[in-house]
Amino acid sequence: MATLCRPAVSVPEHVLTMEDTLELARSRHPDHPQLPLALRLIENTGVLTRHIVQPIEETLRHPGFEDRNNLYEAEAKARVPPVVQRALDDAELLTTDIDMIIYVSCTGFMMPSLTAWLINTMGFKTDTRQVPIAQLGCAAGGAAINRAHDFCSAYPDANALIVACEFCSLCYQPTDLGVGSLLSNGLFGDGVAAAVVRGSGGTGITLERNGSYLIPKTEEWIAYDVRATGFHFLLDKRVPTTMEPLAPALQELARQHGWDASDLDFYIVHAGGPRILDDLSTFLHVPSEAFRFSRATLTEYGNIASAVVLDALRRFFEAGGAERSARGLLAGFGPGITAEMTLGRWHVSANGKK
Repeated sequence: MATLCRPAVSVPEHVLTMEDTLELARSRHPDHPQLPLALRLIENTGVLTRHIVQPIEETLRHPGFEDRNNLYEAEAKARVPPVVQRALDDAELLTTDIDMIIYVSCTGFMMPSLTAWLINTMGFKTDTRQVPIAQLGCAAGGAAINRAHDFCSAYPDANALIVACEFCSLCYQPTDLGVGSLLSNGLFGDGVAAAVVRGSGGTGITLERNGSYLIPKTEEWIAYDVRATGFHFLLDKRVPTTMEPLAPALQELARQHGWDASDLDFYIVHAGGPRILDDLSTFLHVPSEAFRFSRATLTEYGNIASAVVLDALRRFFEAGGAERSARGLLAGFGPGITAEMTLGRWHVSANGKK
């Protein structure tokens, strides 16, 4: 069976605290009629620290979409390779063992994808399949796991590399003054993550079943408005309510597999905000503690978009994983509103290496 191995994660060196964020909101928007509401929402995120690719003084400037996208490309090329190498080392594979690279990002644009640059730069095989995913937002981390699972199920001797590169700070728009935008300014962070799905062997989560679900008529709830100044993030106030209709989709996927989604051993899910995790706990009938790895990512890094699921999984590995054959759920949520869901079991390779 395909096995999702230990992820590698890196966040930039520039740190922004919640106190910094609140003070910036107060100083930059002192006359905003909904400033008190925005401050309360930011405080309620529980995001204590975030990491960004530039000092805050540079982040607050907007030199234009071209300059920002150039910076995205430069930062991706500088920061992705060492993370990829750590993921390969953890999976005990070489670049020449990889048959497909899935690259997910919604915070910058390159064509050809960074996959082509990685193949040329890091010595991947020239016949490595390339799968860039650019428009699934935060759900793309889950989608990447699912597409890697599909590929390794079709080709059992193959291995897939997942790379998530998100520089959300490069999408900051100083002219966007809606409450949703102000909240986003206090929620999102930057990060790079990578993980290998091995067709055989390896320690991690053996992937058994995956699925997708889209809530009808919600495509405008999380969206980009693309303008001359770049990506303008749109966030509907109804987004925090989406776990009530998505929880049954998670339960149905588990039911199809003969499992009970309310009675699993571990849960690795996208942490879009504390309300998402609280509602999942309520509607899946599982204790809040079940989402401790996702909450830790949210608290320490903020919402790092598609990389959240991989970072929560990294924390699960660092905590020692689970008992052999323990059953679990992984899920990413994003625009659509879309859920990308995976079921799997904890597996330790024959040599016992974690």
